[in-house]
Amino acid sequence: MSTYGNLLAILWPESILEIASLAILVVDLGFMRRASSAARMSVASTLGSFGALTALLWLLMHAGSMTVMGGALVTNASVVAAQVGILILTALVLLLGVSARFTRNPGEYVALVLLATTGMLLVAASRDLLIIFVALELLSLSLYVLSAFSKHSAASSEAALKYYLFGGMSAAFMLFGFSYLYGITGTTRLTAIAASLASASLTPITLVALVLVAVGLGFKVAAVPFHIWAPDTYLGAPTPVAALIASGSKVASFAVLIAVTAALAPAWGWTETLLWMAGTSIVLGNLAALVQSSVRRILAYSAIAHAGYMLLGIAAHTLASDQAVLLYALTYALTTVGAFAVVAIVERDAGSDRLDAFAGLSARSPLLAATLMVFLLSLAGIPPLVGFWVKFQMFASVLRSPLAASWGIGMVILAIAGSAVSLYYYLQVLKRAWVAPAAVSSRLAIQPRELLLLLLIAITVILLGIFPGWLLQWIPMVG
Repeated sequence: MSTYGNLLAILWPESILEIASLAILVVDLGFMRRASSAARMSVASTLGSFGALTALLWLLMHAGSMTVMGGALVTNASVVAAQVGILILTALVLLLGVSARFTRNPGEYVALVLLATTGMLLVAASRDLLIIFVALELLSLSLYVLSAFSKHSAASSEAALKYYLFGGMSAAFMLFGFSYLYGITGTTRLTAIAASLASASLTPITLVALVLVAVGLGFKVAAVPFHIWAPDTYLGAPTPVAALIASGSKVASFAVLIAVTAALAPAWGWTETLLWMAGTSIVLGNLAALVQSSVRRILAYSAIAHAGYMLLGIAAHTLASDQAVLLYALTYALTTVGAFAVVAIVERDAGSDRLDAFAGLSARSPLLAATLMVFLLSLAGIPPLVGFWVKFQMFASVLRSPLAASWGIGMVILAIAGSAVSLYYYLQVLKRAWVAPAAVSSRLAIQPRELLLLLLIAITVILLGIFPGWLLQWIPMVG
């Protein structure tokens, strides 16, 4: 097969998403212009989900190892696992957002979601600095616009502006870091950069390059001190968009961070920078979540803490820890989508995402309250849910790595303490849902489709915790 044929074979999932986004715009603006907003959102979201699932089916049928453009784009077991997870998460976000009423332009909204997903897929497969930057910008620009899609909400506009300003600055830092790495090594390929740094001595410009790259990628994963945008964006963005930022975007960002660490780990200072960001993210994320009254902001600071746990696994930089990070990112993202879906339903009914809005949820909708309990307890790492198992895998892989001889044991103890703290603020939400009396006695309005999807996600979280071997066997098999 020619080089262009191999390139097309790797990029077929992205191509399918692009075709789907164009088809959605044609259908929405050409054939359904006079239809109601609800009907247009339903059709656009359904078509978008179908496009994501079509790309997923093609990916599963043609999964394999391939490298094109001299290693700039690759597909292997870990890349396919990340891309499969991203496509599933996108389909879930679109299906759970069918009832959303935050925009009068559903076709454009769904098309931008698919464009953001295209960027996520490219990020996960990129092994070249230029392609990584372009793919991250495609993802980021789409998310900036999506964050501001609720035009009647001042909070949405504010969230998008903060996200855009901080994102633009972080992109500039990252691009400077990439340019310095190119100047030092003479290449943009990650494999060649790794070989060059392994044989080179540390210089001040190398250290500057590492710090600048850490700034850019730290923003993408919302790690301290580059996290300032996350709480306001999670709070102000439309709920489906916040779910996409917290799920698929995180999977793609951590997938590329694993690849970048493989290239930069030989240079002194990179592992130390990751450990510093991990420790501060765990501490600040968990402590700040304790004083929040908005469930969205609780999930935002929780995401910062979870980023710290995953950065700890990336800093260990072994095959086992890299696999643990990928599994952690995928399962965390799935659980977070479920949690945001419950928040969206409560917010639609009560008009608020504050803790008091969840009072008496078990009396008004027992199944919805049960799914919320599964999601939050999994995020806290309570057995037998999948959150416990992936945390155990993560911490065990760090303790088995060379990092354990220096900072590893202390960092794992800190992470376990952070997990214990997180249980308190998750239980604050569950206390309102299961113990506090309901302010109104009417049943909470929830569509059967939404409840079915939430039950499906909750059952998956439970089964993956009971049978964790399914995940461990799946990643090697897809390669």
